[in-house]
Amino acid sequence: MQYLGFAIVISFLIALACGPFIIPALKRLKFGQNIREDGPQSHLSKAGTPTMGGIIMLIAILLTLIVLWPNDTYTLLVAVVATLGFGFIGFADDYIKVVKKRNLGLNAKQKLLGQIFISLIVAVMAMQDSHLKTNVYLPFVNTYWDMGILFVPFIIFFMVALTNSVNLTDGLDGLASGVMFIITATFGIIYYFAYKDTNSETYRTMLIFSGAVTGACLGFLRFNAYPAKVFMGDTGSLALGGALSVLAIMIGMEFFIPIMGFMFMMSTISDIIQVSYYKRTKKRVFKMAPLHHHFELCGIPETKIVIMYMLATLALCTVTLLIM
Repeated sequence: MQYLGFAIVISFLIALACGPFIIPALKRLKFGQNIREDGPQSHLSKAGTPTMGGIIMLIAILLTLIVLWPNDTYTLLVAVVATLGFGFIGFADDYIKVVKKRNLGLNAKQKLLGQIFISLIVAVMAMQDSHLKTNVYLPFVNTYWDMGILFVPFIIFFMVALTNSVNLTDGLDGLASGVMFIITATFGIIYYFAYKDTNSETYRTMLIFSGAVTGACLGFLRFNAYPAKVFMGDTGSLALGGALSVLAIMIGMEFFIPIMGFMFMMSTISDIIQVSYYKRTKKRVFKMAPLHHHFELCGIPETKIVIMYMLATLALCTVTLLIM
């Protein structure tokens, strides 16, 4: 458990130390957030708030991994490729938005191709792990399913879906980072017991990685909680999506993500429902999608929505631990 504790504390302190330097730098570079005019009117006052703050979390994660440097460098490489790969796509998207002044950033095709490419690399690398191979754990059935040739396309779909779900959830101050640290901390507990039972260096590496991500999210929350001094941007949300994906993949827990990350899933599901229904009927199911914006337009305060999401995630992660 000391590995998890050290990783969380070190990453948390690094994130806290980086914020006061990076946020003013983003302001000087005029990397301010553009706010959609068709979104909630209360968000218009947030225009100009520095974005691309995900850099703070990435620095905290990477420096923590360097300080604690696990023995299993291959597993560490898989985790870093997933996190930095998706983070780079997000950075490119943010850069186009704030520097090139194109509000939508990368087009959908560019973003999707980049995500598929990184996911393919991670899937192939994960298959080489001696514990994992092509196995996926099935909840409730309490057994592993060897997916064989289906493993690669499954992982690609899983990573693309999850990273975009995290990205869609990043719409309120502290929402994505608040939900994320609860899930990654839960994975830390799971990896602790997996390492305790097997003494596997793979699990010890992922234990340290989960702590690094958890601490980075907690440190970032210091600056991202309402009222946010900085937004993580796609740089942060896609990187966190990649990190969460690899945490699930390296222990075969992909099918637990719909439970643990249910609030992330709801962002995507509500968005799909809204778009599909509107195309057919020209009417809306929700006042606005994703779902957290619907709650906001129903008059629920932003901070209360964030707390609701975090409490729901805490309950669902507790259920996951009980199942495990």
